Amino acid sequence: MITIHGYSPSGNCHKLRLLLEQLQLPHRWIETDSSRGQTRTPEYLALNPNGKVPMLVRADGGVLVESNAILHYLAEGSPLLPQDRWTRAQALSWMFFEQYSHEPYIAVARFICGWTPIDSSRRAELPGLRERGHRALVVMERHLARQPWFTGQDYGVADIALFAYTGVAGDGGFDLAPYPALRDWLARVCATPGFVPMPPPAPEHAALIAASH
Repeated sequence: MITIHGYSPSGNCHKLRLLLEQLQLPHRWIETDSSRGQTRTPEYLALNPNGKVPMLVRADGGVLVESNAILHYLAEGSPLLPQDRWTRAQALSWMFFEQYSHEPYIAVARFICGWTPIDSSRRAELPGLRERGHRALVVMERHLARQPWFTGQDYGVADIALFAYTGVAGDGGFDLAPYPALRDWLARVCATPGFVPMPPPAPEHAALIAASH
């Protein structure tokens, strides 16, 4: 059985929970609160020197990090990962887009809103993060105006990767009203068999998010 170290309010971790539930893969989840330093202990750093979640540990002790790499590994041989080389490469391109052009802005804006004090100097970053985040949402909207999914003709790993933080983009101050195709896609993902929503942030984080908008 695999073990996942993850922080449930994290989009990068929720990707894995969603895929694991939808594929009904046996696993053990160890809640690891990165906001409280639980990824910086000597024991954790011995497994993952980068000190981040999520982390997958196999029964044989093998360790895999980086959320989209773990998604790819877990989805291998399932309908969620295309077998055709070209379609798989297209799905991977969207997963790289998520980590390079989407997550650094949408996820970071959410983190600043909910996990930093109201008077944090990091809040000066929000206008720039939102501008870059909206650029990513525009790219997604244009694709979804022509195609129903990011993984190919069917729902799969790229959709899971992009859904995680897009689904909670409002926490970071992103208004999704101008993106009708994207909102329809979010609804389609939520309607997939075995879908599980991301748990809400703890009350102290929810209060900061509410005070940030």
